[in-house]
Amino acid sequence: MDQVMAVTGNVFWVGVNDRETQRFENLWPLDHGISYNAFLVRAEKNVLIDSVKALTQEDHFRRIAELLGPGNKIDYLVINHMEPDHSGAIPWLRTHYPEMRIVGNVKTLDFLERFYGIRENIVKVADNDVLDAGGARLRFILTPMVHWPETMMTYLEEQKILFSGDAFGSFGALNGVLFADQQDDRDQYLNEMLRYFSNVIGRYSDMLQKALVKIKTLAIDCIASTHGPVWRRDLDQLIALHDKWSRHETEPGVVIAYASMYGHTLQLMEAIVASLGRCGVGRVMVHDVVNVHPSYIVRDIWKYRGLILGTPTYNMRPFPLIEDLVSLLDNKRMKNRLLGVFGSYGWSGGGVKQLVDFAAAGAERWQLVEPVVEAHCAAGAEDFARAAELAANMAGRLGKQD
Repeated sequence: MDQVMAVTGNVFWVGVNDRETQRFENLWPLDHGISYNAFLVRAEKNVLIDSVKALTQEDHFRRIAELLGPGNKIDYLVINHMEPDHSGAIPWLRTHYPEMRIVGNVKTLDFLERFYGIRENIVKVADNDVLDAGGARLRFILTPMVHWPETMMTYLEEQKILFSGDAFGSFGALNGVLFADQQDDRDQYLNEMLRYFSNVIGRYSDMLQKALVKIKTLAIDCIASTHGPVWRRDLDQLIALHDKWSRHETEPGVVIAYASMYGHTLQLMEAIVASLGRCGVGRVMVHDVVNVHPSYIVRDIWKYRGLILGTPTYNMRPFPLIEDLVSLLDNKRMKNRLLGVFGSYGWSGGGVKQLVDFAAAGAERWQLVEPVVEAHCAAGAEDFARAAELAANMAGRLGKQD
């Protein structure tokens, strides 16, 4: 059982690492792979908590078989989340462990039937129900829309382990170690955790806030998400980060996301960056949307309070990749951010105006910082002066809670 890792004496990781899938949900790049975590609780009744993606199931099945040994069975499968990266292996599990009973809430069981046609050998649970597996009491905490309607968490009372579903997860495969405190490159891991949160969970921040209230009364020694390493230390830090992110609390700093076709918008961007530096803004993240995947841009925007968008006009609209980014930001429901806008146009304007309209439409979430800077064809001295003014005004607003 070289690849079966113990969480505690009777709880084991039987998940898989996926190093072949290029994009999570076919959207978000997986530079360092990803893990699909499942856990087997050995008690009088053996309980499997979550499963894995169908395309990665072979290692999952082998680990379970090695751990159980011949003649033993899975008595219960608890489904915290029905998304197919955690449920795709269920048909195989049903074939090999036909007596296995599937545990889920009413919405889980509806998805179970719609995805896999399963209606038998099920156990329906409600919020705060307890399943006694003989030496292992599992309490179910319903956390809807973190990030599907059926999501829930499972709390193993004896070991004080919270199996948290997708909450507290991260991109990145497990490289031979199970626990977050064993990670060699902690900064990389925390960045990938924020990228995962901001792109996958962040839209549902209000629901995560409700979930954090529900688990606040639990004595938790360990948090095991469905993605990424298990946390057994610094749990206060883990929870505090997700509390901060889901409250849309930010740090002083500016993200500049821009596109440029012939260098004129690029020149304005450089003027803004230089002015931010003169004004003492030490954290400035610059992203050319043509060369950087939006998931990294969203991650940085989630972290920092200031955002400055730059676009040339393209067919009387913003540059297409800037327009796509704005649509994504709107979908993520970000708030408490400062927004500056700049750009250029040739024979017709329209691109910058639509960014201003975006700010106005979400005025309760995006606070527009003046001036709006738009150069006609090539930028002149007045345009560069206004770009410097925009940067100075942004710097002056950072750290002030309006």
